[in-house]
Amino acid sequence: MRDETAASVPARAAERAEPARVTTSPPREPAAAGYAGPRRAERRAYAALDLGTNNCRLLIAEPAPYGFRVIDAFSRIVRLGEGLGSTDRLSEDAIERTVEALSVCLAKMKSRGVVRAKTIATEACRLAVNGPAFVERVRREVGLTLDVVDRRTEAYLAVTGCAALADRHAESVVIFDIGGGSTEIVWLDGSAALARSADPTVRIRAWDSLPVGVVTLAERYGGADVTRPIFEGMVEEVAGRLTKFALTAGAAASAPHFHLLGTSGTVTTLAAMHLRLPRYDRRRIDGLWMQDREVTQAIDGLLATRLAERAQNPCIGRDRADLVLAGCAILEAIRRAFPSERLRIADRGLREGLLMNMMREDGVWRRGGRPA
Repeated sequence: MRDETAASVPARAAERAEPARVTTSPPREPAAAGYAGPRRAERRAYAALDLGTNNCRLLIAEPAPYGFRVIDAFSRIVRLGEGLGSTDRLSEDAIERTVEALSVCLAKMKSRGVVRAKTIATEACRLAVNGPAFVERVRREVGLTLDVVDRRTEAYLAVTGCAALADRHAESVVIFDIGGGSTEIVWLDGSAALARSADPTVRIRAWDSLPVGVVTLAERYGGADVTRPIFEGMVEEVAGRLTKFALTAGAAASAPHFHLLGTSGTVTTLAAMHLRLPRYDRRRIDGLWMQDREVTQAIDGLLATRLAERAQNPCIGRDRADLVLAGCAILEAIRRAFPSERLRIADRGLREGLLMNMMREDGVWRRGGRPA
């Protein structure tokens, strides 16, 4: 799922530590074993690595009161799933790019003295006929063990990572994560009794994983010159794939205080466009509320741009300029299926869910949320 994965910044600019942050507690959904570095009790550093169809993304964090504090991060657009829709195979160029990025991640884990890590891979590795061979190559050449998680786990981790941003007064929330090769969507019950649970996954009423993401959609329709008819064609395709979930979760949008909650580079980019940021600033994006008309204006604004303009925008960058409108089409299909006056933006997701799971499993917090 995540994908576009979460930070809408040019790839190289993202290869730096992110601002320290604290998130609230996610689920008990089991995640995969990966690199376990040398124990260094005084640091107690944990790492979460999410290898998606488009991005390779790492967070390293230490427990903090009621959450964790990020001490290092890395994000690089590798396009592992490039061309996968037409060949069913990961290309050698994509594999080389990804192996290089994963080597950087391992070096960061070692330098930070990570005591425990979860390293997962998603849609590209699920679909590719040479996915298992790629995973073995990473184990052999890099020294990382990737766990290819199923779609249910991916959806649940997305909820774990960003459910804390749901309006506590909302009796229904639809959470979605637009990835490079798939899009996860979840109907979350907001009733007061369930909302008190420390595990947000108990609030899930329905979920689905759509086999379409920004990379696969852009490759089919073209991402450079996206006219309104081409855009509507993408929206129509996604709407067809969304039909089953929309029928199951149709009642969600009529619940009191209903809203959408999105996590992906698509929604964070739209938020940055809306705020007219000269450069991406996570602190201003994560948790931002956008009104329905503001989302429409941001999408229309991007549709009016050419590829070169998008590439020059520091909140999009050259590596994502041809993907962002495909993401907007996925978002538009979700908006039409679940009309809402409000969309909350999350710059968090799978990695945060993985980190919280590990820390909860290790019992790092005392009662009341304080680190043990």
